[in-house]
Amino acid sequence: MVKVRLARAGAKKRPFYHIVVTDKENPRDGRFIEQIGIYDPSRPIGEARVDHDRLAYWVGVGAQVSDRVKKVANQHKKHFGVEA
Repeated sequence: MVKVRLARAGAKKRPFYHIVVTDKENPRDGRFIEQIGIYDPSRPIGEARVDHDRLAYWVGVGAQVSDRVKKVANQHKKHFGVEA
């Protein structure tokens, strides 16, 4: 099964996340199919990048989206007024 989730990057106590599409069996920071965005929780949501078109594509083909990615994508969509 394919999931859209966060992969951690960044230094100790300074997390930075990549929004990735991966097989659910892969480790959190392991191999991924596609990177569709970035998210830094210490910065405003407006500075996050989310490719809403690719997210919609993956959801359309059956990928499950993690709760945190849903929240980030919805906040990002509200901030920029993206229609999707």
